[in-house]
Amino acid sequence: MDLYTLCLVAAFAPLAGAAAAGFLGWKLGRTFAHTVTILSVAVSLAASLVIFGKVADGATLDQTVYTWMTGENWRLQVGFLIDRLTVTMMVVVTFVSLMVHVYTIGYMADDPGYQRFFAYISLFTFSMMMLVMANNFVQLFFGWEAVGLVSYLLIGFWFKRPTAVYANLKAFLVNRVGDFGFLLGIGFVFAAFGTLDYAPVFQAAPRYAQMLVEIVPGSEWSLVTVICIGLFIGAMGKSAQFPLHVWLPDSMEGPTPISALIHAATMVTAGIFMVSRMSPLFEMSQAALSFVIVIGAITAFFMALIAIVQTDIKRVVAYSTLSQLGYMTMALGASAYSAAIFHLMTHAFFKAVLFLGAGSVIIALHHEQDMRKMGGLRKYMPITYATVLIGALANAGLPPFAGFFSKDSIIEALHLSATPGAGFAYALALAGVFVGGLYSFRLVFFAFHGKERFAEGGHGHDEHAAGHDDHSSGKAVASGDSHGHAPHETPWVVTLPLILLAIPSVFIGWFAIGPMLYGDWFGKAIVPTATLAEMAKHFHGAGAMVVHAFTSLPFWLALGGAATAWYLYIVRPDLPAIIKAKSGFLATLLERKYYFDEFNDWFFAGGARKLGHGLWLWGDRTIIDGIMVNGTAKAIGWFAGVARRTQTGFVYHYAFTMIIGVFGLLTWMFWRAGG
Repeated sequence: MDLYTLCLVAAFAPLAGAAAAGFLGWKLGRTFAHTVTILSVAVSLAASLVIFGKVADGATLDQTVYTWMTGENWRLQVGFLIDRLTVTMMVVVTFVSLMVHVYTIGYMADDPGYQRFFAYISLFTFSMMMLVMANNFVQLFFGWEAVGLVSYLLIGFWFKRPTAVYANLKAFLVNRVGDFGFLLGIGFVFAAFGTLDYAPVFQAAPRYAQMLVEIVPGSEWSLVTVICIGLFIGAMGKSAQFPLHVWLPDSMEGPTPISALIHAATMVTAGIFMVSRMSPLFEMSQAALSFVIVIGAITAFFMALIAIVQTDIKRVVAYSTLSQLGYMTMALGASAYSAAIFHLMTHAFFKAVLFLGAGSVIIALHHEQDMRKMGGLRKYMPITYATVLIGALANAGLPPFAGFFSKDSIIEALHLSATPGAGFAYALALAGVFVGGLYSFRLVFFAFHGKERFAEGGHGHDEHAAGHDDHSSGKAVASGDSHGHAPHETPWVVTLPLILLAIPSVFIGWFAIGPMLYGDWFGKAIVPTATLAEMAKHFHGAGAMVVHAFTSLPFWLALGGAATAWYLYIVRPDLPAIIKAKSGFLATLLERKYYFDEFNDWFFAGGARKLGHGLWLWGDRTIIDGIMVNGTAKAIGWFAGVARRTQTGFVYHYAFTMIIGVFGLLTWMFWRAGG
C-alpha cells in the first residue's frame, strides 16, 4: 500500500467508525458500537505505524486530496503533509485514543449514552488526525474547529447536569475568543501571501520579514509579528494558556475518559503542534517569541499553585495539565520547538496515566472524586497505585522517567535562550518544578496512603448520577462503592490501558531524547535554532543526563516538593489545615483560582447582560417600539385627527375653503409676476 493510501486509511478510519457507531449503534447494540470504533482506531494506529516506518526511512508526502474552491490565483484544498513531525503526532494521538477507547468499555459500562460516547470519541480522533496531517491553513482550521466542536459535545455529554452544560458552553465561548485571533492570523497570511498552503508560505516568508502593516492608523507593526501573535492567540485558547485557561478545569464535568483524551494527547496540544509547524514564521519575530515565552511562564507557575489546594482528584490533574502546557509553551518561546514536541509526547503518556488512574479510583469508590474521602487505597488497588505513582514520578520530572528528560530539556533551553523574557521564564520554571513535585505526590499520598477515609461519607460528587438518571451501579463500573464495602481493583479493560500507557511513561524518554532533540529526527519539519545547537554541546547521552541530574537544581527542587508532600500528608496530616488557616487571603486566592471566574462572570457575562438590557431598553423599547412603531402609529393618528376636523360635511365649508385657496393661488401668481 502506498503512502497516500495509508494516509487516507489513517485519517478516515476513525470517521467511518464514528459514523457506524452513531447511526447504527442504537440498533445493533453496545458491543457493536465499541467494537467498530476500537477496530477503526486500531486500524488508524496500524496505518500510522506503517507510515512512521516509511517516513523514518526518508519518505515524505505533500499531496492534495480534494480541491474545494478555486479562484483566479488561489485555491482552497484538503491535503496531507506527511513528515516526521506529522507522524510523531499521528502515532501519539492514535495510541492514546485507542487506550481511551478500551478503557471506556469499563468506565461507561451502563451509561445510556454508551453508543453516542463511542461515536463522539472516534469522531474526535478523526478531527485531530485531520488537524495534524494538514498541508494548508484551511484544513488546519477545519480540524481546529472540529476538535472544538466535538469537545463541546463531550464535555457536556451528561447534558442533564447544569454544571456540565455550563462547562461546555464556557469551553466553547473561550475557544471562540482564541479562534477569532487564529482566524485573523490566517486572514493576514492569505492577504500577504495569496495562498494558504504551507510550503509556498514558508518559502516566501523571508521576503516579508521586514514588511510593516498599519493595524491602527499611525502605528506600524511587523506583518510577521501580527501573523504569529494572531496564530498564537488561537493556541492560547486551544492549549489553555493564561488568560484563556479558564475552560479547561471546568471541562472535568465530562466523563473521565474524555479528560484523558482531550487533556493528554490531543486537543490541548493542538496549539503546541501548530506553533511548532509554524516555526519558520515564528523564528522571524522575536517580539512574538517573547510574548509566547512570558505567557507560558505565567501559565506554568501560577496554574501549578492552584493544583496544590484542589481536593477533586480530577481537577488536580487538570491544573497539572495547565502547568505542563505552560512548560511546552515556554519551550516554543525559547525557540526549542523540538523540546516542546518531545514534552508533548512524554506528557501524553504520563498524563493519560494520571487521568485514567484517577478514573479507576473514582470507579472503585462509586464515583467519589473528593480526595478527602479517599486514603489507604494502595493495598486495595495495587495496579492503579503503581501506574499512578509512575505517572506522578514522570509528571514531577524525576529521573529516569520520561517527564524528567523533556522537562529538564525545556529548563535548559530557557537557561540558554536569547529570547527577551527567558530569564523571567527560567525563574518561574524552576519554581514550578518544586510545586510540580508537591502537587504530584500530594495526590499520591492523599489518595493512596494514610488513613482510610472512604467509608466516612456517602457518594460525594457522583459524576455519573448527579443531575441525571443514567446509572448508579453496573457491571464493570460498580467495582466498589462507599457503603462500607472495601474497594478493589478495577477490571482489565481499565487496568490494561493504564499498564500500556505507564510503560512509555518510564522508557520513552531514554530512546527519544537523542534523535528528537539532538539528532535530525524532525529534519526540515522544524526550523533548526541556535538554542538547540547550544544545548547539543552539553548533551552526552541519556545515561549521562540522568547521572548529571543528581547534581542539578531541578532534581533537588522536584525532590524537595515530593518530600514536602510526604511530610504534610503522611508525617503531619494535620498540618495542611493549620497552614491553610494561617495563610488567610493567599489560600482563598488559590481556592478561588485568582478570581478569574468571578471577574469573567462580572465583566464579560455581566457586561454582556447589561449591554443586552441597555439595547433592549433604549434600542428595542424606546427607539424601535417607542419611536418607530408606536411613534409612527401616534403620528398617523394625530394627522388623521387633524384631517378629520376639516371633513365637516357642510357644502358651504368646502366652498369657502375653495375660495380661500383660489385667492391664495392668485395672490402668489401676481406676486411672482410683479417680482
